[in-house]
Amino acid sequence: MKAVVLDRDGVINQKRQEPIARIEDLHFIPGSLEAIGRLHQAGIPVAIATNQSGIARGVLELDELHAVHRHLQEAVGKHGGRIDMVAFCPHAESSDCDCRKPAPGMLYTIAERLGVELTELTLIGDSLRDMQAALAAAASPMIVRTGKGQQTLDSNKGLEHIPAFDDLAACVDALLADRAAA
Repeated sequence: MKAVVLDRDGVINQKRQEPIARIEDLHFIPGSLEAIGRLHQAGIPVAIATNQSGIARGVLELDELHAVHRHLQEAVGKHGGRIDMVAFCPHAESSDCDCRKPAPGMLYTIAERLGVELTELTLIGDSLRDMQAALAAAASPMIVRTGKGQQTLDSNKGLEHIPAFDDLAACVDALLADRAAA
């Protein structure tokens, strides 16, 4: 693992029914900001790959999304971390784009920009789409039980081989322990 890619909603912050269009709607999952800080301090680049269909549906403006991501970057910075890149898919669920997870397009872009091979990416998510995108790109998937994670695990047989953790903090603990042991 040379870089970590995080899904945003349900991994870093609480998932909502509606898109997060205001900073006030961004509620961080306990320990997630510190976990990103630990990755950065260990020299591991961190990227975000997030589906944002609210843009296509007209319920989320690009400037709102950028403001939310600036706030997220500032919050991570206060915990000694940095997000090296944010990739997002603005297309509707019905679109036939190559970037909307479960398609691997965002992972291709992230790997290229960070200068790593797809097989050197670890994607941490909470949904079946996240796991499918990682597998389609030959990246290593990991799932957290926050957000939709536990529901994803309960309703999708065949994910038993994917490492599962209670939250991002526990997942990062395992990644850093494995890295130290290697």
